[in-house]
Amino acid sequence: MNAITVSDLSKEYKEHLALDHISFEVKEGELFAYLGENGAGKSTTINILSTVLKKSGGSVKVFDYELGKEDDEIRDAIGIVFQNSVLDNKLTVKENLYTRGAYYGLSGRQVDERLVPFMRSFELSEIWNRKYETLSGGQRRRVDIVRALLNDPKILFLDEPTTGLDPKSRKIVWDHINYLRREKNRTIFLTTHYMEETRDADQVVILDQGKIIAKGTPAELKSKYAHTRLIWYTDRSGEREEVINGYEFTYDSDHYNVMFQGNITDFLYQNKSRITDYEIVKGSMDDVFLNLTGKELV
Repeated sequence: MNAITVSDLSKEYKEHLALDHISFEVKEGELFAYLGENGAGKSTTINILSTVLKKSGGSVKVFDYELGKEDDEIRDAIGIVFQNSVLDNKLTVKENLYTRGAYYGLSGRQVDERLVPFMRSFELSEIWNRKYETLSGGQRRRVDIVRALLNDPKILFLDEPTTGLDPKSRKIVWDHINYLRREKNRTIFLTTHYMEETRDADQVVILDQGKIIAKGTPAELKSKYAHTRLIWYTDRSGEREEVINGYEFTYDSDHYNVMFQGNITDFLYQNKSRITDYEIVKGSMDDVFLNLTGKELV
């Protein structure tokens, strides 16, 4: 079942086309990674899907609900963590969360019940009575995510949720994301600047200047758009360079860097008597993004 179906979606600001007729599907229970540099259209997409922003054209369905006609039902089905917090700096963590729970129509008792699994996993007890403005970046982000989970959403939108967090806070966030996927079959729609966070994604879509330029699993994208690198530890010589003639390579200090796209196994087998001391470095999602856009994701 599709959690999200986007068809020919566009968003225009005067003469600027922020989203250029994009289409994609997100399956229920998927971790869907949506990548692009700042200004590519990621936040615009999320704002449209979450009913915050009106589309200029195309159609969107969230489960069986049609955007523009059944927006209240869509809002009930989603939770969203924006890049910038929507919580009140002057309220405590407790006050913020109970206030947000009331927005969802939850009683104090219901909020208590829904907070039970978060108190330990998000380490809320130690900051429970502190004002939001006094929290560290990592602590704030944890509270932001708990706020988005209070209505028990079927789809969680995470717009760069771990940017600037310390390793401990990032682990806390990702432990709970993985719990939501594996134990509760929740759909995660993720934007991130940390390409390693896409490693376990079921699907990756790359956006550039409002257009989708690639989509697939991380393995498919790396196979298609990233080079595997052979590091061959050996002295430099013309005889050795005959072996790698036809491939892109450089020599650095005590080894060759040889770039491959495709199957490296046959090459190594054919040259096993000459290439003995080596290692293989697989292409990364950073390489995919750089090769597709010509830019690093920062």
